[in-house]
Amino acid sequence: MRVPGAAWHREGPSTVKPEPNKADKNVSPEELAAYARSQGYQVHYGVAGDLSLLKQFLAAGFPVIAESGFVVPEHGWMGHYRLLVGYDDGGQRFFAFDSYYGPKVTLGYSDFAGMWSHFNRTYLVVYPPKEAGKVEQILGPRTHPEWMWKQALEVALSQTKAEPTNVYAWFNLGTALLKQGNLEGAAEAYDKARSLGWPWRMLWYQFGPFEAYYRTGRYTDVVRLASANLAKTPDLEESLYWRGRAQAALGNLRLAKTDLQAALKLRPSYSEAAQTLKSLDAHSSR
Repeated sequence: MRVPGAAWHREGPSTVKPEPNKADKNVSPEELAAYARSQGYQVHYGVAGDLSLLKQFLAAGFPVIAESGFVVPEHGWMGHYRLLVGYDDGGQRFFAFDSYYGPKVTLGYSDFAGMWSHFNRTYLVVYPPKEAGKVEQILGPRTHPEWMWKQALEVALSQTKAEPTNVYAWFNLGTALLKQGNLEGAAEAYDKARSLGWPWRMLWYQFGPFEAYYRTGRYTDVVRLASANLAKTPDLEESLYWRGRAQAALGNLRLAKTDLQAALKLRPSYSEAAQTLKSLDAHSSR
């Protein structure tokens, strides 16, 4: 059994949700990493992790944030973060802090691995700069994003073959192919995931389908997916951003600007939305 301390932790704000939208449905791993860096820490943001890697970090005294699926009977499926702080090989379980269930949560290895796969086995390790050498030694080739995404592709390909009806495996395959620059392959994998029926909250958290469809010229699909998302949850700035881009590509500039302005109202620091809106304004003024 290994339960390391978390001596590196210090108090911070109770939330990293951006102003003014404190009801933001998604704080991405990138946003968590940016916040940790703003507090003076370094962060490794990885994908295609495995249980052995998690245990190596925990044994070395580094808690790990894992992004995973999460099912609450009264609410259904959603995305969630767990802070893993220890493990017990004898009991085949992790010890975790959980914002929903509180501290002292235990997660069986098998159940955790299944839910973790819903988000491409994403993990973050937050550490003081002086510990960088230890973290890099544990990571090995995982310090290179290209290596990680190649590994993610291999895992997803293997899982789709072994479990051809696993919606998350197909979704992960789409994301890995997108990162490899295989746009048509990514779109096809996402199509398969859609046909199997991904959870309705899926595009609250992961936006690969928007990008893959947009970059393959499937602008109407982007508008439809984003609109379905926004019909249930109107304050999703990522859906507004991608719908705005797709509307612009379709020539609907007024609708595009409205969406991009709404995205920026929800997240004023949304640089991609600001740049796209600036480009549209420049084009309109010619």
